Amino acid sequence: MAENGIPKSDRESQRYSSAAEEEEKRRKRMKWAVYIAAFTVFQVMVILVFALVVMKVKSPKFRVGELQIQSLDTDQAAPSFNMSFVAPIRIKNPNFGPYKYDATMVYFTYGGVVVGHVEIPKSKASFKSTKKINTEVTLDSNVLSGAATSGLGTELSKGVITLRSQGKMNGKVTLMLMFKKKKSTEMDCTMTVDVASKAVKSVECN
Repeated sequence: MAENGIPKSDRESQRYSSAAEEEEKRRKRMKWAVYIAAFTVFQVMVILVFALVVMKVKSPKFRVGELQIQSLDTDQAAPSFNMSFVAPIRIKNPNFGPYKYDATMVYFTYGGVVVGHVEIPKSKASFKSTKKINTEVTLDSNVLSGAATSGLGTELSKGVITLRSQGKMNGKVTLMLMFKKKKSTEMDCTMTVDVASKAVKSVECN
């Protein structure tokens, strides 16, 4: 039977077509909702990775490597030594931005007494890299006295000299060319020198 001049079969066809269109629209809305949710999750993950990995600022490492001894003179009778060497200073920057550091003094001590020092010039360590600096150092034990001199005599009788290098470096890590974070790092290394071979037996850094 016709209703409003539209045959029944046509009305059913229109209803079916309308329902199909609504279903298609619903599927598209769901698909877009899934896309948006996935994109949101992806963005959150990117932000978290960026915050936890890229933007996380770690303290650089400030170390001295194995000394390259150029000369070493000792006197066991009147415990003393004079030494010159090349100290390989290493500044390791683990961050995703350069580490610009100030001029830094490195002190070499024996028995807690400073016997020599060297200045590390102001510079920078590039991101994810190690800055290598070779510095010439001269040590003189004439400043030692008391227990330090006695300890040196004992060590020389064993054919060794134990030195310690210390220093504190201050600087800033720059991220994304604009975010700056102050970071300091300290050197505290102990070196054992073999007098006979004039070579370093070990280097340990904290």
